[in-house]
Amino acid sequence: MPEEAVPGQDVPGQDVPGQDVPGEEPPAGELDETDRRILAIENMQWKYQGAKEMEIRRRLGLSPTRYYQRLNVLIDTRAALEHDPMLVDRLRRQRGDLT
Repeated sequence: MPEEAVPGQDVPGQDVPGQDVPGEEPPAGELDETDRRILAIENMQWKYQGAKEMEIRRRLGLSPTRYYQRLNVLIDTRAALEHDPMLVDRLRRQRGDLT
């Protein structure tokens, strides 16, 4: 650790658990693979109660709670709107954003 660094303080170049690694994010305005999969799951029709939650866990490895948190952030992005405008508008209406 550099001598001017204070324990517990971020040091440039030091890996911090839970911090994203540079270079893994898609370019600004583009969806990553997980975001595209989330939108694809939202576009599907579900016949049985609980089937969607099982697919969320199986396909994405996310808990349903984390999935819906990420979905709510995702549908506010311009990239999601450009990717599938009808779906995003429907999801926003269901959330109560549009009248």
